[in-house]
Amino acid sequence: MSDSPDKRGEWRAIFYVQARVGILFVPVIISLLIIGALAGNDRKSVPDVDRTITGSVK
Repeated sequence: MSDSPDKRGEWRAIFYVQARVGILFVPVIISLLIIGALAGNDRKSVPDVDRTITGSVK
């Protein structure tokens, strides 16, 4: 039950399309990680603010 050459070509074409789509998403994911890291660093610069609900009860 081996695949015919046409089926192998179809699978190879599908794999190449998925690889290209994956490569397109890599810069998007990296840029989101960078934005998240920068946003996280901005929060740390705020001095001693308790952002929890229990902070208002103190």
